[in-house]
Amino acid sequence: MRKEDCFYLGKIAKKFSFKGEVLAYLDTDEPELYENLESVFVEFNKNLVPFFIVSSSLHKNDFLRIRFEDMNTEEDADSIINCPIYLPISMLPKLSGNKFYFHEVIGFEIEDKRLGVFGKIVSINDTTAQPLFEVENGAVQLLIPMIDQFLVKIDRPNKKVLMDLPEGLIEMYL
Repeated sequence: MRKEDCFYLGKIAKKFSFKGEVLAYLDTDEPELYENLESVFVEFNKNLVPFFIVSSSLHKNDFLRIRFEDMNTEEDADSIINCPIYLPISMLPKLSGNKFYFHEVIGFEIEDKRLGVFGKIVSINDTTAQPLFEVENGAVQLLIPMIDQFLVKIDRPNKKVLMDLPEGLIEMYL
């Protein structure tokens, strides 16, 4: 499995018992969706390795207590502490309306109500306080804030993001 075909679910945070169980921190608002998984991909030495789950249960809201197949000792568990865990993108719950996953809108055209289509979303920068659409317009790169008040519509069938941006925001780049 390639990392590009997966989404980040969380990471193995710490050991839970002397029998090889671990606690995985889940980076999600709905950890209960992932309570009955059969397997996960653990990033180990820069490769995604499938790990099969014998049993799992929620632990203190956003942790999942996991017992993996063939992991029976503390040493086994130590080997995967701090490793990220992934699932195939196909396992993401479907979103509708104006809710979207960041990876979902890459390649969409971006359109302003006043100015029309002004570029294509090439990536999302979520390392800032406010996530930003990184948009290309020819050789020019624009950074557009992902603010709910600016977002009018996610048009999935036509692969467009319609926005109502403040006057001057796009013009300052072009």
